[in-house]
Amino acid sequence: MTAKFNPYELTLLQPDFDSPLTDLIIELEHLRKKELGGSTHPEVFFQLKTVFHWLESMGSARIEGNNTTIAEYVETKIEDEPKSQNAKLLEIDNIDEAMAFVEDTVVDYPIDKMMISELHKIAVNNLPPPPNGEGDITPGKYRSHNIKINNSAHLPPDSFLIEDYMDELFRFINTEHSTKYDLLKAAIAHHRFVWIHPFGNGNGRAVRLFTYAMLVKSGLNLNAGRIVNPTAVFCSNRNTYYDMLSKADTGTREGILEWCEYVLRGLKEEIEKIDKLSDYHFLKSNILIPAINYSLERKFITDIEAKILRKTVEEQIIKNEDLKEIFSSKNTSQISREIKKLVDKKMLVPEELGARRYILNFQNNHLLRGVIKILGEEGFLPVNDN
Repeated sequence: MTAKFNPYELTLLQPDFDSPLTDLIIELEHLRKKELGGSTHPEVFFQLKTVFHWLESMGSARIEGNNTTIAEYVETKIEDEPKSQNAKLLEIDNIDEAMAFVEDTVVDYPIDKMMISELHKIAVNNLPPPPNGEGDITPGKYRSHNIKINNSAHLPPDSFLIEDYMDELFRFINTEHSTKYDLLKAAIAHHRFVWIHPFGNGNGRAVRLFTYAMLVKSGLNLNAGRIVNPTAVFCSNRNTYYDMLSKADTGTREGILEWCEYVLRGLKEEIEKIDKLSDYHFLKSNILIPAINYSLERKFITDIEAKILRKTVEEQIIKNEDLKEIFSSKNTSQISREIKKLVDKKMLVPEELGARRYILNFQNNHLLRGVIKILGEEGFLPVNDN
């Protein structure tokens, strides 16, 4: 395959009024502005957001060939398990750290060269450069050499053109347009970034962080009441992702609009799917209770612990007296000691600091295995193994 450089004009394309892409833009605008009003406790929803961040980070690394399985990665998040931090796990943790950086900064600061430089530095931090690893010899700096993309007919621009192309891209995304174009711009900008390939290595991870920043900037974040997991769009089928990028590489209106439809359709499906988790009846019945049962079957938890946890899930918030039907022969102090055992294991946490009301916690303990297992069975995971 002979790769060639094919320059095209970066512009905000207008899809035809009766096109499927226009319908997607309208539907996504509705979803973005829709108040969820979910019944899931905010702290439990925040735990889900953290889990999906991990999955997002892992999915982004796997697109680039990282073969860490979900099961292997989950073990690193269980606090009483021994940790082995190899380069593949570090690569995933770096992406997770970069996503946290996005959430901390993107609302108050522009998406510009400084931000992208910092994201790239975090993504490749402490990783050996090629050919032995997934780092970069010049973290945060545009490449000073010409490169080729494996198995692609597109040849990225020469290094001396990168600064101008990236400046043009930042102007494009920061130019004020009607908010209905925000997600269309994010799709166009994602391709343009890949097309430029500004860094020596780590461009795939950088562009997905860049896209995440654009989506959070446009209001698709936890503060708006929902979880956004854009890498699931790209990593559900890596070959399709690359095929669609190739169509946009032609620079034609048809190729770019087809790419945009692919991105926005996948984003809509992910938002609708994950929004279901804000419905506590669904979360309780389809995820949490099955996850507790899974943990009990494999003896990650005891029968008594399972009973307490199921009661917690049924009520969302429990107090000492809520457990009297389970511990009919125990007094209040004895029941409190049973609760404390689960608090010590971090399977229950106080609803507020110092409170004697408790909610389920599954982030950093053995319950996480069950939650991940059931999320996978229910189709919520962005990769196909667990």
